[in-house]
Amino acid sequence: MNEQRLLERFLRYVHIDTTANPRATSYPSSPGQLALGALLVEELLAAGIADAHQDEHGLVWGTVPATVPGEQPVIALNAHLDTSPETTGAGVRPQVIRQYAGGDIPLPGAPSQIIRVADNADLPLLLGRTLVTSDGTTLLGGDDKAGVAVIMEVVSQLMERAEIPHGPVRVLFTCDEEIGHGVDHVDLARLGATAAYTLDGPGAQHIDVETFSADLATITIRGVNIHPSIAKNRMVNAVRAAAEFLTRLPQDRLCPEQTDGRDGFLHPYQVEGGVAEVVLRVLLRDFETHRLHEQAELLRKIAAEVEGRIPGSTLQVETRAQYRNMREGLRREPRAVRCAELACQRLGYLPRLSIIRGGTDGSQLTERGLPTPNLSTGQHTPHSPLEWVCLEEMTQAAQTLVELLKIWCESAD
Repeated sequence: MNEQRLLERFLRYVHIDTTANPRATSYPSSPGQLALGALLVEELLAAGIADAHQDEHGLVWGTVPATVPGEQPVIALNAHLDTSPETTGAGVRPQVIRQYAGGDIPLPGAPSQIIRVADNADLPLLLGRTLVTSDGTTLLGGDDKAGVAVIMEVVSQLMERAEIPHGPVRVLFTCDEEIGHGVDHVDLARLGATAAYTLDGPGAQHIDVETFSADLATITIRGVNIHPSIAKNRMVNAVRAAAEFLTRLPQDRLCPEQTDGRDGFLHPYQVEGGVAEVVLRVLLRDFETHRLHEQAELLRKIAAEVEGRIPGSTLQVETRAQYRNMREGLRREPRAVRCAELACQRLGYLPRLSIIRGGTDGSQLTERGLPTPNLSTGQHTPHSPLEWVCLEEMTQAAQTLVELLKIWCESAD
């Protein structure tokens, strides 16, 4: 792998602000995603990908032609262009730390922001490696520009080295994954793949084979607003009703702060409104899909209690599906995981089948019938100013992909 070129790609991509906007009515939700996609099309065309283009939705498509004759499985590689709205991705100033010597890493733009060894178990394992961080005032964008850079470097390698045996490789870069809309406009028939891989995973050697199942609950709380000077027995304060609702949510279980492993949770993450109306948004998450219904019923029970506690208030709970655990879908095409495991083993790495307490485009692609495990790309501490990536882990991800594509080619013999 051309490690320096891979690094330069990544640094080029993170400078483009692609922060997703959950309040936007357009798709994609932010113009930076279109800008990054246009740049990728230019680079794909320069690499020799004749059909590279950006469609009317901002998705980027391209095909690396097969280097072997005959019928071969089509494998798709996917990463997303947007970054999380939880922390700004505007004005990213990446810091490259070569030959990491160990210890905590203060970030120069915000002295209070420190990547601490105590919070990052992988750091002591990466002495002497090249790390990239933000300056502490923004996120870095490794989620998922590390995945974008890895795929782009693999494409260049495949186009430069015709001796590598592989079947057709579809490249697909999606938009707005961070706000649940990554594959809204993906035509699976057009993609035409036997299996796909999202490059959107942590550290190294992980093969994510399970994700949360996820719903979003929206609780609309209505009160009665009137001037406080004449409010007695007339005002119904939706803000107080919202506070009552939040207080009644489980505090010692079913919340992200108290759960790990296979535990599900309810996560209130957004509050908007005033005396007349407040809207709460709550994430419902569990590895067992049927438990999402139980979580929604708990919210409705609490809503009824609040209405009884604050006369005149009304609370409406609505839920919508976001994505589902990829576990069952992957069983329909066991080669998707098996080939990834074998690729790691051939390169001397110990593959780690893992669960992810979140979701990827692969969750929805798998649910729709395209088996799509998620692979490591060297990301750490995403969605925060303390985000960082390891260049050598990104290189390993690219090497694993090339080996993976060779194995799929062998499986067709």
